[in-house]
Amino acid sequence: MPRAIWSGAISFGLVNIPVKLYSAVSRKTVRFHQIDAESGQRIRQQRVNPASGDEVPYEQIVKGYEISPDKYVTITPEELEALEPQKTRTIDIEEFVDLEQIDPIYYDHPYYLVPDKGAGKAYKLLLEAMEQADKVAIARVVIRSKENLVALRSYDGAITMETMLFPDEVVQPDSIEELTAVDGDVKTTKRELDMAKQLIESLSSDFDPSGYRDEYRERVLDMIERKAAGETITVEAPEPERKEVPDLMAALEASISASKSPPKKKAASRSNGSGSKKSTKKKTAAKK
Repeated sequence: MPRAIWSGAISFGLVNIPVKLYSAVSRKTVRFHQIDAESGQRIRQQRVNPASGDEVPYEQIVKGYEISPDKYVTITPEELEALEPQKTRTIDIEEFVDLEQIDPIYYDHPYYLVPDKGAGKAYKLLLEAMEQADKVAIARVVIRSKENLVALRSYDGAITMETMLFPDEVVQPDSIEELTAVDGDVKTTKRELDMAKQLIESLSSDFDPSGYRDEYRERVLDMIERKAAGETITVEAPEPERKEVPDLMAALEASISASKSPPKKKAASRSNGSGSKKSTKKKTAAKK
């Protein structure tokens, strides 16, 4: 059962809507511990002074910011607390924008906002108003002593809150040398572009998230289960990577030809998810 990780209120003009915050994702990463191969015991991490080799007690550790190699400015907890944003417990909406104006690169982590006691009507009013206006709210909120820029939007009958990156946190493409070289030196022909567009068209379909799964995680969990049952795992040597760059036109032609007869696995996943596609389309139409 999900647990609320924050509670406060959405500040919407002079309206306050008490809400609770729930994470909208549940990461399924397979996590491993570090184990001593000889004893089978879990390794304990220690904080060690590299000069003396002695373990440093936690109460003796302070925060330091490196300003040059091996030179630090130390900061006390009290100094940081004096600079922390005021914990207002409100999600302050600053403006409403069109969803298309927000590039997905700015999104960080999704959450659900749910109405607290007695806030159902005000919550639904904001939800329906955003749906009918087709707008997204841009707001600020302080969570765990950090001020976050967030986007509030309607999703499947709920208000979601996406934490966002600030502009200076996004790496711009022109700062990457290889991308700058491609933009200036590489030229494409009209025939190549037409074939690339044809390939895109042949692979285009409605997005169905149920047709995708983390196959690597499934293989890892399957291997763990087999090893736990006492099975001996045989590791096969991976095939060497091919470094040569294929002929672009030949690769496009072969890709278009292959796309005309989709793999069985892909076709099966689409047929199985046909019902969910229809429901997705209905939801999309309803939102519009």
